[in-house]
Amino acid sequence: MTLTKVDLTICKGLPANLPQRLAQKLAQTQCPIIDERLKLPANLHPAAVLIPLLCHQNEWHILLTRRTEKLWSHPGQVAFPGGAWEPDDRDLVQTALRESFEEISLLPESVQLIGQMPSFGTISFFDLTPVVGIIPWPYELILRPEEVARAFIVPLSFLKDPQNRYYQDFIHEGLSHPVLYFKRYDGELIWGITAQIILEFIKLLEN
Repeated sequence: MTLTKVDLTICKGLPANLPQRLAQKLAQTQCPIIDERLKLPANLHPAAVLIPLLCHQNEWHILLTRRTEKLWSHPGQVAFPGGAWEPDDRDLVQTALRESFEEISLLPESVQLIGQMPSFGTISFFDLTPVVGIIPWPYELILRPEEVARAFIVPLSFLKDPQNRYYQDFIHEGLSHPVLYFKRYDGELIWGITAQIILEFIKLLEN
């Protein structure tokens, strides 16, 4: 990954050494991170998402999307732009950038790459790698109607507040286990693997 030298002090809420923190966390973590209760297979499919950070009203925000109800995988759920690795992708960073362009018309050259997080095993059998980058804002997004119902932004301060998140039991293959949820923001419910990725990202900021 070719990282871009960025000034993280243009907005409040991100540590200046975030690229170093991401690299250190990646080096120290065995990937993918898997909840053993899910009993996932060993051969997970590689995939990647982009965590698009943006500066709005002097505060860092995260851009998220809501998937359409027509999709076979996670219909109607809030997610990061991203998807499965394809053989033509050079690496998972390119996967995240390609999928972001396909879903919301975010040009790859508009993304200032900061780093990537350790990957996560998902119940849809993906080994999911989050790629962190900064995007310009405002930005004219064009949503792919077959996949994306809406794009919206959430302040990082809202996501960092412990009062705005909770756990609720989720049944998977007959077993109940706690799943992370955030309180609704702008009418949207963030939960599951997207919420877990956000929480791990917040831990990186606070440690």
